Amino acid sequence: MTDVEYSSESLYDELVRHKLILPVSEPGAFGRGAVFEDVLERFGDLVTRISKNDGAERMQFPPILDRKTFEKSEFLDSFPHLAGTVFSFKGTEAEAKELQAKVKAGENWEDTQSMTGVALAPAACYPVYPACAGTVPDEGRLVYMQNWVFRHEPSPEPTRMQSFRCREFIRIGKPEAVFEWRNAWHKRGLELLLSLGLPATSDVAADPFFGRGGRMLAANQKDQKLKFEVLVPVISKENPTAVCSFNYHQDHFGKIFGIYTPDGELAHTACLGFGMERVVMALFKTHGFVPAEWPKYVRDLLWP
Repeated sequence: MTDVEYSSESLYDELVRHKLILPVSEPGAFGRGAVFEDVLERFGDLVTRISKNDGAERMQFPPILDRKTFEKSEFLDSFPHLAGTVFSFKGTEAEAKELQAKVKAGENWEDTQSMTGVALAPAACYPVYPACAGTVPDEGRLVYMQNWVFRHEPSPEPTRMQSFRCREFIRIGKPEAVFEWRNAWHKRGLELLLSLGLPATSDVAADPFFGRGGRMLAANQKDQKLKFEVLVPVISKENPTAVCSFNYHQDHFGKIFGIYTPDGELAHTACLGFGMERVVMALFKTHGFVPAEWPKYVRDLLWP
């Protein structure tokens, strides 16, 4: 398929026109139609098939994280602008009537809410680290999951969602093993996306750290090549969209959550994450918005 236009607006309009996404009033939030979900599930199945012999243990967590773990993770140190915390009503019956009156009158009602003990999960892997606290086996641990993630960055750009799903693998263990695993999956992930006919490329990357100090952190992250992304043109040829990332945390989470190797050293961790909605949008943009018309080799991989 030959694309005639790359833009956020045209992608959004086509996804809506084909009932692949369902608009709602809040930027960065939308429903997913049946065909969109089918492609997403089939890509997830493909990832499962190619990794079935890796020996990963499955974990599943809700899209919320207990606040103590959230605070301990140091996410707020680096990304306060992306965090989402959960507030709820805890008042009396009289205060409930006041809340209802404010809502019906179209007035602000945030003063009726107070913070709960949970936050929205900012990354799929965060609950894994406290679950693996202590000493890991000599061969380390490998975990996989698919979780909903929240990032507070409302935008009309369809690839920039406030809530989305990540298929993640997390490796915990000795530095050499974790580093080699990250690099192997970096190559493997790129090959997977290329096999689906996506014009994917790879590049060193940095996280969106907050503030002036964040620019230094991002530069250090790039210099040490701690993060790579696989990029696909989805809304722009000049600035392709990251559809998966490969991150080496060194001993950051081992230190925070008390994870050790059998020799008493701090464990290192790494993770890889496929942004599931972004991969699906890349497939639609590359091959067209009707999966029945996609190339046979792509359909054979996703509909085996």
